[in-house]
Amino acid sequence: MSSEAKKNPKHFQLNPNWVQLQQKLKSSAKPSRHSNNLQSETPNSILGKRKERPNSDPDDAKPNPLIPTNDDSSVTDVVAMDCEMVGVGQGNKSALGRVTLVNKWRNVIYDEFVRPVERVVDFRTHISGIRPRDLKKAKDFRVVQKKVAELIKGRILVGHALHNDLKALLLTHPKKDLRDTSEYQPFLKEGRRKALRHLAAEVLGVEIQNGEHCPVDDARAAMLLYTKSRKEWEKSVKDQLRLQEKQKKRKHRKKLMSDIN
Repeated sequence: MSSEAKKNPKHFQLNPNWVQLQQKLKSSAKPSRHSNNLQSETPNSILGKRKERPNSDPDDAKPNPLIPTNDDSSVTDVVAMDCEMVGVGQGNKSALGRVTLVNKWRNVIYDEFVRPVERVVDFRTHISGIRPRDLKKAKDFRVVQKKVAELIKGRILVGHALHNDLKALLLTHPKKDLRDTSEYQPFLKEGRRKALRHLAAEVLGVEIQNGEHCPVDDARAAMLLYTKSRKEWEKSVKDQLRLQEKQKKRKHRKKLMSDIN
């Protein structure tokens, strides 16, 4: 045996038992490295998902404040109105193309496209959002005018630059019942009026009028601006009316005294 081993030493080095042992050692070492990699990767993937979760659905963290607080669409003591205009005549004359009213909970109570008396030459779609197809089955101006007059009568009317909307509707409204967000003193900047979209962004933290205007969103924004300041706003209106009444009485007394003399 010793002579055979010396003649063929390679046979002794390739002992099957030794080869089998080496294979077992290698196979047992590989899973440990794989499992370590899995363990190191798993926490990173889980942590990564946790970090991405807040950014995956930003709407949950910041709800739209213009959304109505309930589904009550009744006509309330306060209504907000917004109108969109189209161009008639030579195109530089404005006419009513759509009017929207919402109640104090910001639910729509009236929203109609309007067919102007004069022929429309400019739909002003990039701002008004009104297209030719919208006016094909639109209601007649007189019908809409009458309905709006009924809805706002005896109620506080809220809006932005309401004189433009009322002018387009050929309507008037008592000044004491107007709540114009473009004229409310705390909303002014150094005595100058701000655009509704700027007020919405600064006071409400919401973006509107990015591109085509939506009268529903605009009316809701005006209503929310009013309701947030309603207590102070109504107090200022009462104080102003009280002051005007005193001035009126003072002028009346002066007139009486001058007539007696």
